[in-house]
Order: sequence, then structure tokens, then C-alpha cells
Amino acid sequence: MTSEPTTAPADPAPADAAAPAPQIEPDTKDWTWVLREPCPECGFSAADVDVHAVGGTVRDLTPRWVSALSRQDARVRPDAHTWSTLEYGAHVRDVLRVFDERLRLLLEEDDPEFANWDQDATALADRYDLQDPVVVADELADAADVIADRFDSVGPDQVERPGRRSNGSVFTVRTLGQYFLHDVVHHLHDVRA
Repeated sequence: MTSEPTTAPADPAPADAAAPAPQIEPDTKDWTWVLREPCPECGFSAADVDVHAVGGTVRDLTPRWVSALSRQDARVRPDAHTWSTLEYGAHVRDVLRVFDERLRLLLEEDDPEFANWDQDATALADRYDLQDPVVVADELADAADVIADRFDSVGPDQVERPGRRSNGSVFTVRTLGQYFLHDVVHHLHDVRA
């Protein structure tokens, strides 16, 4: 259920809204290394995260995302090679949704394989650059509530349930939560929120 927006009105869409935004170079790094060592960019230490704290942390971080998306310059890219706050917010909204589905699979199936998700193709196809920051903030908050509730439901006997990506990377409920939470935190660092 979507609540009424509590953010300031967003700036209007760019005048050349039909023109595609300049493409950002896709991120092809395998970020699973953050499970073993702190991120030098944002300082997040995934290995220190207790899976039972993920839901509460997501709820604590959500207002920072909503606030960032209410900035008047939310649509503005800081440079030609970096997403705007709006684009990062739309990405994080989708991260929340994708990882909620992956968590659901881990909790309900034995050793599931996660569907591939090309985050860069999604950003282009869904025109993150043209979405409404107020709508994205609402959708992000709703998705955050859903995944936070699902992490809250994880029982002690479910923490090490495994699953995998198609590239062979193996995750458990615990490491999926740690990896996922880094994404949410890291992008707050990216948008200086």
C-alpha cells in the first residue's frame, strides 16, 4: 500500500525528456568481495552485519533515501559518468524488490538459482532518469517495508539456507542480507545522504 508522499514537490522532468540520457558505463565488477573485507569507498563492513538486524537497518536507512529523493536537484547528474540521485534511488528501489524475491526463494526453496538481473539494462529500459522522484521515494519506502518484514521473519534455523547466482556465486540468507545491505548503504554514500 502506498502512502501519501511526504516529500517536497519534485522538479519537473527535463525539457528533452524524449531524448535518451547519456549511457553510464556498466558496472561489471563482482562485488561479492564486500563479504570478506570492508568497502574502501563507503566504509561498510558486511561481515559485521547480523542478519537479524537487516530489517531494522533497512527501516532506519529509508528516510535518508526519501529525503535525498526530495532534493530539488535529484534529477541532476553530478557529471556525465555518474547517475543522478533519482537514478540511484530507482536502482535501490529495484534492488529492494529483486533481493526480496531472492530472499523469498532462499526461505521457501532448496538451493534455488536466482534469475539473472542486468541492472544497467533495467536502468535504460525503465528510463530511471525520467521517473518521478516522489513516486520513486514512495515505491522505495514500500519495497523497503516488504524486505524488512521478510528479513524480520528469518528464523535461526534458516540463516544458512543456500542459493546461488547463475555465475556460481553461492549465498546464504546471512550473506545475501550482508551483500544486499552494502548496496543500500553504498548508494547512500554515492548520493551523499
